[in-house]
Amino acid sequence: MGSEPSGEVYLPDTVRTAVKVLIVGPFAVGKSTFVNTLSEIEPLHTEETMTRDGAVVDDLHGITDKTTTTVALDFGRRTLSDRVVLYMFGTPGQQRFLSMWEDLAHGALGALVLADVARLEESFDVISVLEDRGLPYGVAINDFDTVEVPPHEELREAFDLLPEVPLVTCDARDRSATARAMVSLVEHVLASPLQHAQESA
Repeated sequence: MGSEPSGEVYLPDTVRTAVKVLIVGPFAVGKSTFVNTLSEIEPLHTEETMTRDGAVVDDLHGITDKTTTTVALDFGRRTLSDRVVLYMFGTPGQQRFLSMWEDLAHGALGALVLADVARLEESFDVISVLEDRGLPYGVAINDFDTVEVPPHEELREAFDLLPEVPLVTCDARDRSATARAMVSLVEHVLASPLQHAQESA
C-alpha cells in the first residue's frame, strides 16, 4: 500500500479521496519525526527552539537532547494509491496546546497515538480525549531502542484498549515501519461503524 516519495508537489488527476488523520501523543515522543519520515513531500513543521521559560511548564523528565518543540502542527502528505491520498497533521504534545489539536481534529477520520514505553502514562490523557470525541484511533509504540518493549498483551492492558484497536510497534525514523503503522490505522478507520455510517448517509 502506498508508493515511495516522488518529490512531486502536485497530485495525480486520478486522486478522488482525501483522508485526514492526526498524529498525536505526548511531548517528545517522535511525532514530527514520524511525519517527516512518511511524507512524500517536504513536510511543514512549526518548530521553535525550547527556552528556559518553556522548561518551567514542559516536563522534561526522561527526555534528553530535545532542543525544539512543535508549537502549532506538522503537516505531511502520503499518496496511498492512484485514487487515495493521506494528509497527516502532527499535533503539539504539551497539555497547554490541547485545545489547538482538538481544533485540528475537525474533519479527521482517525488518529494515530504515538507512545513511548518509558512514559506510557503520558499517553493516557491523549487517548481519553480521542475516546471522548469518538474518534477512531490506533496506538504505535515508538521503539527508541533504550527500553525493552513489553508484550503487546501487557501494553493493551496498560492502555485499556478494546480488541479492535490496532497496536503496533514502529521506529518513527523508518519509512516502512511508519507506513505499516499508518496502514493499520487506515484499515481500522475504514472498518469502523462511524465510517460506515458516514458512507451510507
